[in-house]
Amino acid sequence: MLTNESAMIALTTLRQINRDLTSVQQEISTGRSISNARDNAAIWAVSTVMQSDVDGFEAISSSLDLGASTVSVARGAAETITGLLQNMKELIVSAQEDNVDRTKIQTDIDQLESQITTIVDAAQFNGLNLLKGTDSVNILSSLNRAADGTVSTSNISIARSDLSITGGVALPITGTATASATAGAGTGGTAASPGTLDLTVSGTPATSETFTITVGGSDVTFTTDGVSAEDADGVAAGLRAAVQAQIDASNPAFAGITVGGTGAVVTISNSNASAVTIGVASDASGGEIAAAGGATEVDAQTPATPNDTAGTGTITIGGTVTAGEIFTLGVGGTDFTYTAVAGDGTDEVAAGLRAAIGTNVTDVTAGGTGSDVVVSNLGTADVALTGAVAAANSSGLASVATIDVTTSTGATAALTEIEGLINTSIDAAAAFGSAQKRIDIQNEFVRTLTDSLKTGIGALVEADLEEASARLQSLQVQQQLGVQALSIANQRPQVLLGLFR
Repeated sequence: MLTNESAMIALTTLRQINRDLTSVQQEISTGRSISNARDNAAIWAVSTVMQSDVDGFEAISSSLDLGASTVSVARGAAETITGLLQNMKELIVSAQEDNVDRTKIQTDIDQLESQITTIVDAAQFNGLNLLKGTDSVNILSSLNRAADGTVSTSNISIARSDLSITGGVALPITGTATASATAGAGTGGTAASPGTLDLTVSGTPATSETFTITVGGSDVTFTTDGVSAEDADGVAAGLRAAVQAQIDASNPAFAGITVGGTGAVVTISNSNASAVTIGVASDASGGEIAAAGGATEVDAQTPATPNDTAGTGTITIGGTVTAGEIFTLGVGGTDFTYTAVAGDGTDEVAAGLRAAIGTNVTDVTAGGTGSDVVVSNLGTADVALTGAVAAANSSGLASVATIDVTTSTGATAALTEIEGLINTSIDAAAAFGSAQKRIDIQNEFVRTLTDSLKTGIGALVEADLEEASARLQSLQVQQQLGVQALSIANQRPQVLLGLFR
């Protein structure tokens, strides 16, 4: 009466059947045999990591699609430009004849040049143009998971091919800064005289003793060797050489400074319009260096302006400035360069060239405003000026702008030039084609890999619905039998009632 063992066993069995039935019904409703960490923590963790990789690879596939489209635009544009250059070659070949109108041919060439520029400017996808610049563009191509669980990415690097026809130095690109109208004459017609200061080395210099001359805040030094001490003349000679080295290196502090003297004297001459501060020192080991009367500066040139009127020459920067272009201005055989950066225009290029020239050429200074570089010549001889611009990328089509078939010489030179330009555009198109093919191969691999990962995840967590269906019917039968068994077990104590009749 109090303990019905048969009923207890039947009830336990029925509970287990109901739990199994609930599990099978969940598998059928969700389609998964493992839907959370409680079902199987290890398998759930593995499948979750794999699913995160699948999501990552789907994003990578989108990146590859975007990259393929970008490269496809660049390849198509490069192929079109190749065709235009071939058309240009036909015109150049026809210009080799003397009995043709080269001016009209040049007009056709100029139109093709403009069309190339239009294509290059338009060859962008989502703002990215592979036909401008010289750097590389990285396209996300893979997600790599190591055995220890660390994740890294791989990229496909696409090198830009600069096919732009850049701007340049506008005419005149050559000129002359003429000699000063009153070369050599100072204010009032008197000869200009630089200020000078004599520095004298005295005493007995010791071994390894350092002597210093400071010019306009910049130090030059000379140190005697550690074996035998120099005499005063040797120290002065060493200091003169050290100062001259700074002058030769165009140290701004030494602009307008010359050095001379003999024996133990170092003579500093100043051709500037203002005085230059001088300082001297030694480490007090034996020798000394000082100026007569303790003077501390070189006086300004007298009169301050050596010439009344300077001759000038002007270079004007024009065209479209592209980042990376190298602008060169030659002044009297010395080249000064400025490399354009992003955002530069003609004014910035001119300012850069003016700063590069400064006062680094004897008797020549650079000034001007805006896009003009005005070279002022205070010397007695004319100074030749030259201008040039190099494309940011040596493989670009900058030289298309220089093709001129209006003369026989120009037509001959153009025929040689056009071959190289065609090869440049062919190489660019071929490079983009190879890159696009690689991206397509990688994209196909990523899609296949994603499908394989999805299949693997399915094998781990998805339910076998055929088996689940069969188990469901079996468990339903077992449930009915369990209920019957429990009912029978509960009825057994009723037999005891017969004993009380």
